[in-house]
Amino acid sequence: MRGDLRAITDVDIRHPAITALKAPLNVGVDIVEIDRVRRALERPAFRERCFTEAERAYCDSRAHPAQSYAARFAGKEAVGKALGCGVRFTWREIEIVGRPKPSVSLTGRTAAFAERVRAGAIDLSMTHSREIAAAIAVVSPRDDG
Repeated sequence: MRGDLRAITDVDIRHPAITALKAPLNVGVDIVEIDRVRRALERPAFRERCFTEAERAYCDSRAHPAQSYAARFAGKEAVGKALGCGVRFTWREIEIVGRPKPSVSLTGRTAAFAERVRAGAIDLSMTHSREIAAAIAVVSPRDDG
């Protein structure tokens, strides 16, 4: 098995899409307990402070809203980490939109920060189980071509 894992890694590292990169990718990861978010949702100010109107409408329409809120919360944290600003952003300035593949929309100071650090495309993947939500964000360098 160990040999199989090494072979997969070798192939991935040599993939043309990776070797063509001229600058490193920035990656952010976050994991959150859904129960923690569920408890926070009991306070209406949490929804208002952290999620846009569109995000609230989407999450509230789901069968298990806390799971969707938790995944988006983790997504916002992951994006902030990948951008390099950590959690120094206004929650609603990172909006997660779209289905089934989520995309990220930046506004305000967070968009200005992304511009200053020459951030390019942001890829986001989110997932959840009954208990945990997780997200990974990858920020490519801006191609000024």
